Amino acid sequence: MSARNPSAQTLAELPAHTRVLVVGAGFGGLAAAGALVRDGRSLDVVIIERAGEVGGTWRDNTYPGCACDVPTSLYSLSFAPSPEWSHTFAAQSELFEYLKDVATRSGIRARTLFDCELLGARWDERSTLWRVTTNRGEITAQSLVAASGALSTPNLPDIDGLDTFGGTVFHSAAWNHDHDLTGERIAVVGTGASAIQFVPQIVDKAQRVTVFQRTASWVIPRRNRTLGKFEKSLYRRIPLTQKVVRGLVYGMREAYVVVFAYLTWLLPAIALVSKAQLHTQVRDPRLRRKLKPAFTIGCKRMLLSNEWLPTLARDDVDLVASGLQRVTRTGVVGSDGVERDVDTIIFGTGFTPTEPPIAKLLRGRDGRSLAERWDGSPSAHRGITVSGFPNLFLMYGPNTNLGHSSIVYMLESQASYVRKALGYMESRGVPALEVDAAVQERYADRVGGALATTVWNSGGCSSWYMDKRGRNSVMWPTFTWRYRAQVRSFDAENYRAIEPRPAEEVA
Repeated sequence: MSARNPSAQTLAELPAHTRVLVVGAGFGGLAAAGALVRDGRSLDVVIIERAGEVGGTWRDNTYPGCACDVPTSLYSLSFAPSPEWSHTFAAQSELFEYLKDVATRSGIRARTLFDCELLGARWDERSTLWRVTTNRGEITAQSLVAASGALSTPNLPDIDGLDTFGGTVFHSAAWNHDHDLTGERIAVVGTGASAIQFVPQIVDKAQRVTVFQRTASWVIPRRNRTLGKFEKSLYRRIPLTQKVVRGLVYGMREAYVVVFAYLTWLLPAIALVSKAQLHTQVRDPRLRRKLKPAFTIGCKRMLLSNEWLPTLARDDVDLVASGLQRVTRTGVVGSDGVERDVDTIIFGTGFTPTEPPIAKLLRGRDGRSLAERWDGSPSAHRGITVSGFPNLFLMYGPNTNLGHSSIVYMLESQASYVRKALGYMESRGVPALEVDAAVQERYADRVGGALATTVWNSGGCSSWYMDKRGRNSVMWPTFTWRYRAQVRSFDAENYRAIEPRPAEEVA
């Protein structure tokens, strides 16, 4: 059934109460809600989504060339395989359609209220409930699942003079499709995973493109191919074959972490692939020097592209090996002091994973927000629960990001843990659980210690993995199967039960 089918009903209004409230309907929200719906709790689950459709980052990021850089056989929900992928690396439009279809076929859409934005949530000790405020009204929930995503709110840097610019400005995550780039002089700020996809797509339209690069990145070939009719037919008729392929891809991806986390002395061998591509695709030695990274490969996210380097080598493209310093009414000024006239500025400057906006909206037992509690350095037991915030479960929480495999695998692992935690409370009549603060701290110390010798910490780069305290609060340090093993069962011994408190005690 298509997600566009008018018979696929959604919630018409916000109920007064639900057992579980899921915030966000991207991959994380669908994984969490899917686990609960399959567990027979569909009548006790409500999903709220601030947009008018499911999809999260694959709904919002519609820039030209947007696609996944993890093979789709692995970057998909295990409970909803699809034999219809057109390529090994799916484009944004395919992933968006896939997620819409999953929401409908799984029954999640029927429990979702769209255009419903979270405005705030606070823990009520008297009733042991979350009191949630949205733009569509208020709702109480026994448990709250925050699945808004770590890469959901664009990071637009504060550039001097940006408000005086007379042209057009937008972020790649909020692409302005109404603006025609034909014949324009365009400044692109950033050279990360988004820029390497959209710049090659817009360069033929533009008069000139100027790319501002603060740090050169390691680029490796993107081995994308079309999936033929035979493969699709085989997957449809014998679903086990697709599971086998998924397992093989998973195994190959897990092998990467051996080099990233353990045998880091082998990384120069991987760098040879990137160096060969740079030498082959960029003939100008001066440009090659600008594009040569000054840190160990893998320290930052490796970029997969066959088109990025040839695009930068074009005569109508300028690479400025410095950041954007300021903006004038008619142009941009780099750290090199040169002013360049431009008509449009496009920011490909990523997101703020170490300071997620939703953390400012969630208030725990002591009245402080999660953002205040973290103070710029997120921490959570197993990346899911936080002391002082009973019955709050994070999807894609601290230290669950990956540099080698599919985040969907991690999200489904977390969803299983949440389901088991809720089952534990239900079976024992426990209204609320809170993780022990010491347990959370020890967990963070163990993960931090494991990260110390990985390339993500020791590779000599400055990345968004590091928070304002200089701590890596983003990455998972080892194999994903180890993460799944540690969340396979609910560790009730690390939690304490919380009972409702009389009004006089709360006061």
